Amino acid sequence: MSVSRVLALAWAMCCTAGWAQAPVRIGMVVEMTGSYAEYGPEAMRGATLALEEINRAGGVLGLPLEIVTEDNESTNPGSVVAVSHLLANRDVKAIITTLHSSQVHAMMPAIAQGGVPTLTGGTSHALTQANNPWIFRVRPHDGYSARVIADFGVNTLKKKKWAIVYAAESFGIDAKDRLTVALKSFGITPVTVQGVNSQTQNFAPVCPVLKKAEVDVVATYLTAIAAGNFARQLRQCGLDSQLIGSTSLSSPRARRIALEALDNSYSVRDYVADANAQARHFARTYADKWAGEADLRASWVYDAVHLLALAINNAGSAAPAAIREALLAVRNHPGVLGTYAFDANGDGMHGYTIVRNRGEDTVLIKRVSYSPK
Repeated sequence: MSVSRVLALAWAMCCTAGWAQAPVRIGMVVEMTGSYAEYGPEAMRGATLALEEINRAGGVLGLPLEIVTEDNESTNPGSVVAVSHLLANRDVKAIITTLHSSQVHAMMPAIAQGGVPTLTGGTSHALTQANNPWIFRVRPHDGYSARVIADFGVNTLKKKKWAIVYAAESFGIDAKDRLTVALKSFGITPVTVQGVNSQTQNFAPVCPVLKKAEVDVVATYLTAIAAGNFARQLRQCGLDSQLIGSTSLSSPRARRIALEALDNSYSVRDYVADANAQARHFARTYADKWAGEADLRASWVYDAVHLLALAINNAGSAAPAAIREALLAVRNHPGVLGTYAFDANGDGMHGYTIVRNRGEDTVLIKRVSYSPK
């Protein structure tokens, strides 16, 4: 048994002590080791908060809810092994994966064959366009982020000369393509488009290209660490172009790395601590338990666990097929990230919040929502 699985079962036991009945189990693929190892503990914290709340309120179907985890070692092959282990466990009735789209893409064939509802935080638009009836997305996809970024950048910020810098992996490639299409609808073609290794911390080759192109806005789809380093190095090389980007550009990690280099940049975000009553409750509960600032990695998993508990109770059954139908029927469910309504493709969230970075904080600008399609 992996370390992560022992921890998950221990947390579940602390919430279900005294229950005589066997628990209902859901699985989680988490990054406890490898290059994204920092993501795993945050995801587990979000799951733990939800698990505690659900079981204090009576569990699901009058039974305790429990989480079984598998470490994917932060790799695509590890993700396939991890989800396959969970799918082979007949006690696991639903699964929550990671938010890394490339890992989710790797898992998709196993998910399609496994016949178990699987909730993901990956934002690649293609994930819910693959005719996989078992995949559900808890976060908004990058088709929405591209529309929001393009509209805000063109119509509010009045920017015309665009550059796109993106991580050359599934989420970045898909998002770059979506943003290019969204900008085209405003009659704009990016001056330059630069793909970088998702793990890079050195943007020295990119800065001169952007400077020579004389762009007035740079849109980014990068990981949090890369986004912070990119912003800092961009300012160091003397480029003062407006920055606007995906959620990572306003993440606590990026802000710690970039410091004042991110001031007055804009980002689309799905998790904003004061966006609604559920977000305020989550942020407060998280801070009380762990004395820190919650972020996206914990918040979307928290919502995912609550959504599965809702679906199981609404279905009156823990059978995977019944859970799937109940998820598709979810409408107007208030969550931390916003109001959930799953469409036929399995997308549950349809819009983003725009924020501005200001020192160590972010300022909410506005929420942009679209009708589910």
